[in-house]
Amino acid sequence: MQIQTLLGMELPIIQAPMAGVQNSALAIAVSNAGGLGSLPCAMLNAEALRAELDTIKAKLTPGRPFNLNFFCHPTPAGDTNKAAAWQALFAPYYAEWGINPAQVPWATSRMPFNRDMAALVCAYRPAVVSFHFGLPAPELLQMVRSTGAKIISSATTVTEALWLEERGVDAIIAQGLEAGGHRGMFLSEDLSSQMGSLALWPQVVKAVKVPVIAAGGIADAAGVRAALALGAAGVQVGTAYLLCPEATTSSIHRAALKSPLAHTTTLTNVFSGRPARGMVNRLVRELGPIHPLAPTFPLATAASAALRLKAECRGNGDFSPLWAGQNVSGCQEIPAAALTRALASGA
Repeated sequence: MQIQTLLGMELPIIQAPMAGVQNSALAIAVSNAGGLGSLPCAMLNAEALRAELDTIKAKLTPGRPFNLNFFCHPTPAGDTNKAAAWQALFAPYYAEWGINPAQVPWATSRMPFNRDMAALVCAYRPAVVSFHFGLPAPELLQMVRSTGAKIISSATTVTEALWLEERGVDAIIAQGLEAGGHRGMFLSEDLSSQMGSLALWPQVVKAVKVPVIAAGGIADAAGVRAALALGAAGVQVGTAYLLCPEATTSSIHRAALKSPLAHTTTLTNVFSGRPARGMVNRLVRELGPIHPLAPTFPLATAASAALRLKAECRGNGDFSPLWAGQNVSGCQEIPAAALTRALASGA
C-alpha cells in the first residue's frame, strides 16, 4: 500500500515533529500543502494540546490529515545524589551568569504519553499518531487504535523495527544516525548499535512487511529520490524546515543554522539525558558530548535551562540545544508549503 493511501495524504512527505521549534502553524502548512504535518506533544500539557488541536481544526483544510507525536519514555525516578553531582558540574556556569543554584528548578517539561493525552486523541481523532522511544502501554495504545488513527513509531535498528511490527504498528520510521534531535532508540542505550541512513533503511525494508518511512539526512528532492529508491514508502524531514517562517526556531538557532557552526553536529546527552544530534556549542564542548553523570531523561534538562534562558536574553546560544541533522543544505527561508512541494518533486 502506498504511504499516501495509508496515511491519507497526497505527497509522501512527513514533516518531522520538532519540540521546541514549532507549534501547530508548521504542521498546518505542511498538511495543507499535501504532506503530513506533525505536532510535537511531549512538551504540552492537556490544556495546551487542546488549544493547538482547536487551532488545527480551525485552519486545516477539511479532509487533510495531521499527525500527533508523543514520547513514550519511562517516568524516571529521581536520584538526589546524581542530581546533586550533575548540578555541581554547572556551578562555574551559574557563577559566571549570576545564577543562584538553589533557585534552579528541577521540574521537567517533557511528559510521556498518558491517559489524559489518550483522551484528547479520542476526542479529536487525528488521522495519524506517532510515537518516539517505543510505544505506550497496551491499554493506552488500544485507546489510540480504537479511534481509527494509523499508528507509526521510530526505529533506529532492525531489532527495534521488528519489535514495533510485532506490536501492530501501521508503518515504521527508520531513523538514520544523521537525523537531528533525539534518537528514537528504546531497546538499547548502546550508541554503537546506531546505523547511518543508507545502511539502516534497506535493512529495515527487507526485515518488515509494513511500509517504511525513511528519516535522517534527507534535505532535498534528490534525498527523497534516493530514499525511495532504497525501498522506503515515504520520507520524514525535519531539519530542512527549521528556517521556514512557520517554524518557531529562535533567532539564535536560525543564525547558527546559517553559520559554519551547523557544519559540525554530534550526539550529546548534556541537555536532556538522552542522545540527541545538535550543533557543537560551548556546553557540548566543555561537558560532553556524552557525559556519564547526566541524569535519566528528561531530568538532565533542568540544569541548563536557567543558563539557556539568561544567555539567550543576551543573544548567546552557548547553553542552547541547537538541534540539527548532519545535512543542513536544504534549510531555506521559504514557506513550508513551497518546501514540501520541492521535496516531493523527488518522488
